[in-house]
Amino acid sequence: MAKNFDDRRARRSRRLLKESLLALMKRKEFSEISVRDVTDEADMNRGTFYLHYSGTAQLLQSLEADLLEELEALIDAHLQETMDDGTVRPLLEPLLDFVVERQETWAVLFAGDTASGFSQALQQLIRKKGAGVVETWFHPHASALGDYLLTFLAWGFIGLLKEWFAQDMALPREKLITAAQSLADGATAGLFPRV
Repeated sequence: MAKNFDDRRARRSRRLLKESLLALMKRKEFSEISVRDVTDEADMNRGTFYLHYSGTAQLLQSLEADLLEELEALIDAHLQETMDDGTVRPLLEPLLDFVVERQETWAVLFAGDTASGFSQALQQLIRKKGAGVVETWFHPHASALGDYLLTFLAWGFIGLLKEWFAQDMALPREKLITAAQSLADGATAGLFPRV
């Protein structure tokens, strides 16, 4: 029973530290945030912080890893449906719901991207998961072209998300999904025929 309580308490502490870091990143640059800032925001002592993290960089990496892990599970849950459907809609709809539910986290991580390379990690995840889709839909004979396409689409999707946030998500979700599909179709039209 004590171990279960300790595990629950440790999870709670890590969650509070991550929430505190996000709150601070809304107000100041990551490079200006100290461990003391985080612990003061979380109303915790520094000893508790160091039980879980070696510093603010590791805390930020953990926060990003959690988000990317959730995102990867979501992609995995809808990837086959996307491949079967022949459009990005079955994946984009739940993905945008996920992004909207955690809008503040995404916005802060995109804004503080220079501190961690969050967009780069996101791009690598999209490329990794998109490789099967490109193979299924197009059977590219020159793998280099498939790699270029994946890179282009991954950065394009990240750019769409960033712009959507920059414009306070004014574009309705449905129009964003349609635009993403049109852009993906346009990018592939002259490169690979649909199989």
